[in-house]
Amino acid sequence: MGLLLGIDIGTSATKTLLCTPEGKVLATAGVEYPVYAPKPGWSEQEPDDWWKATVAGIAAVCRKAKRRPGDITGIGLSGQMHGSVFVDKAGRALRRALLWNDQRTARECEQIETLAGGRKKLIGMVSNVALTGFTAPKILWVRKNDPRVYAQTYKVLLPKDYIRLKLTGEYASEVSDAAGTLLLDVKKRDWHGGLLSRLSIDADLLPPVYESTVVSGKVSALAAKSTGLAVGTPVVGGAGDQPAGAVGNGIVRAGIVSATMGTSGVVFAHSDKPVPNDAGNLQSFCHAVPGKWCVFGCMLSAGGSLQWLRNTLWADEVEAAYRRKGDPGALYPKMIDEAAKVSPGAEGLVFLPYLTGERCPYPDPEARGAWVGLTVRHRRAHLVRSVLEGITFGMRDQVELMRKAGVKITEVRASGGGATSELWRQMQADMYHANVVTINTREGGALGVALLAAVGTGEYSSVPEACNAVIRISTRLKPTKKNSAVYDSLYPTFRSLYADLREDCHALGLVKGA
Repeated sequence: MGLLLGIDIGTSATKTLLCTPEGKVLATAGVEYPVYAPKPGWSEQEPDDWWKATVAGIAAVCRKAKRRPGDITGIGLSGQMHGSVFVDKAGRALRRALLWNDQRTARECEQIETLAGGRKKLIGMVSNVALTGFTAPKILWVRKNDPRVYAQTYKVLLPKDYIRLKLTGEYASEVSDAAGTLLLDVKKRDWHGGLLSRLSIDADLLPPVYESTVVSGKVSALAAKSTGLAVGTPVVGGAGDQPAGAVGNGIVRAGIVSATMGTSGVVFAHSDKPVPNDAGNLQSFCHAVPGKWCVFGCMLSAGGSLQWLRNTLWADEVEAAYRRKGDPGALYPKMIDEAAKVSPGAEGLVFLPYLTGERCPYPDPEARGAWVGLTVRHRRAHLVRSVLEGITFGMRDQVELMRKAGVKITEVRASGGGATSELWRQMQADMYHANVVTINTREGGALGVALLAAVGTGEYSSVPEACNAVIRISTRLKPTKKNSAVYDSLYPTFRSLYADLREDCHALGLVKGA
């Protein structure tokens, strides 16, 4: 029986996963590498660090599973979206890649809107607005500020597609990741020639795009020598990290969405048609399911808000954990136990979770966090409860935007830190007015692309069939009417506070040292 390999090129580490076609995970490995910030707001990485991590990860999972790399019969690739790798004709990276969280391209975003004929026309072309994280403004920035590199550039690749090049020698991408460049016609699932022309970007700089399950290359003799993989092993298109994670969570049919709470918080929905968003606070991309689409939003400080509270109010315990090389994450269950002692609504205390600005529902880097409604009755337990509720209200904002856009939501699959606590899952069910479930795996993107490889190599006939064979519901919580009523009464206040405080937050951002 052949094995499947999933490779996920993350921002902090590359995760490698080895599994059977039935989805049984045999081994995982993570290899970290640095992020460089040569100037404030800049974020870069060395593409060859990803390749070294990939080689090391393949060796590690095979060693752990006591299997040979040659036993692998299909490979799927995932990775951080929007990054830009500039390579020459020999396939060598010419400079560090600009990452998804790089903020240097605000002027280029304005330029793109102008050249497209305005925001409305840009959305009509590529279904999204220009954001600094996307790839297109990075290309314009390098063209203007690093013309020597631009003149030598043969192709501009996304992070996972650079690894594809190293594995197969092929220049290729796929539609789910390519949608995040701002250069793909999301409706037609191909590069938008008209926009490329308006931006004076040569279409030959971009690789061909495929559906996510299509075999886009095979392991080369050179890569086989480095990795031990068999020459000719198929490599499928794969997916960007968010669509890949959605496949790993079984978000492959209408009505089911995922709510993933890590440092940030992402609500992701499958759609049978494109869902353009004029405000730019939701992203409308091609899904990794062939012929389907997706819509998702991202709040910047979901679990990050709870981490800040832990590091602030439990600073001594966190420091002690680091000193003894323990896990400060062990404090989270204790914090949630405290929150459980407080009734829903935290006795009128509301927390705004905009500690690092916000992206959805407010694309506003100057947004600030706040507690509103503090009284002498409130204690530490109230603060924790209000933070949990503020984060979940922020996730509800995304859910409501999707419902307004016509996305049907009957079930929410919780993952990340927000899925580990029954109290927090119940809070989500009560706020979303939907059943909240967990599934039998937490492997996310690496498993998702391994399943795409299973489809591409003929183990399954479709992505939904693969997900149905592998993914099972573990727990299910239904909304509680009483709690939902409390949260529904608080939600309008939560929603109004951003607008009420926006000008003050922007003024505070101008204060020296803020």
